[in-house]
Amino acid sequence: MAVNAPDYRLDVTELRIVRAISDAGSLTAAATALGYSQPAVSQQIKRLEHRLGVPVVERVGRRMRLTEAGRVIARHAAAVATAIDAASGELAQLAGLRAGTVRMVGFPSASPTVLPRLMDRLASAEPGLTLTYVEAEPPEAIADVRADRADIALTFGYPGDRSDPHGDNARGLDAELIGHDELLAVLPAHHRAARGRGPIDIAPLAGESWIAGCPRCRGHLLEVCGRAGFVPSIRFETDNFVAVEQLVAQGIGVATLPGLAVASFPLLPGVVTRPLPSSERRAIHAVSAGGAGRVPAVASVLGHLRSVVAGLTGGTAREN
Repeated sequence: MAVNAPDYRLDVTELRIVRAISDAGSLTAAATALGYSQPAVSQQIKRLEHRLGVPVVERVGRRMRLTEAGRVIARHAAAVATAIDAASGELAQLAGLRAGTVRMVGFPSASPTVLPRLMDRLASAEPGLTLTYVEAEPPEAIADVRADRADIALTFGYPGDRSDPHGDNARGLDAELIGHDELLAVLPAHHRAARGRGPIDIAPLAGESWIAGCPRCRGHLLEVCGRAGFVPSIRFETDNFVAVEQLVAQGIGVATLPGLAVASFPLLPGVVTRPLPSSERRAIHAVSAGGAGRVPAVASVLGHLRSVVAGLTGGTAREN
């Protein structure tokens, strides 16, 4: 009896179903996410497995998970989906359409600064476009783009950062430099280094107690101080920008914060910021899947995002 040879050709529906199972963890949840019935998804998987000659899903306890063959399909599904969306977008652009939903993920200090201005611009210029937003640190945000959970990641990287998320993590993605954010020394108003307005040297702060911020910011603080020839005495660690300023205002220590973090709320009384040299600025990137910029809705958000970031990162040192 003749046995049919495996057929490894895939169609778009199969790719989307396998990808949905990978994300949702069950046939039922995948069907709900795609708007299909559970029996329809089950039948589609059975036909796919029969054609390939290998299982695509397997049951482990109460959960459904992908086999190795299923994981291969899911890994390529995101790139295929992006290419299809790009083609659809270019066709829509020919018809003069600019609509759809764009999923963005960004770092915490962008949420109260970049996001409101971006939403305001989109509401005026692109009323047919919907933007969704989730907050995440750069490595997680880039992973979301790679896994097709987001279309755009707004990220940052510090100079000399040994774990820069825009290296191997972003390989194969489009990472565009869209601005630089000043690094500011946050000081009690009575501090001797608080006088003046120009950039200050961090070396004279070697004997101070320090308040460190988020893990990536703490790592950069160690790098900056190390280049100045000292190891900072870190007394407190918090990723709460307001808490950092409160501690500085009480004279408990000094700190560094990015300009966008300082700009996210009114500077507290008794606190002064002074810029560090421009070589310490953090670079702000917009990361998207390769080719996603050809999708009109994504291209529109990227364009407005560039303008918003440029408007916010011109000069952020302030004093009460």
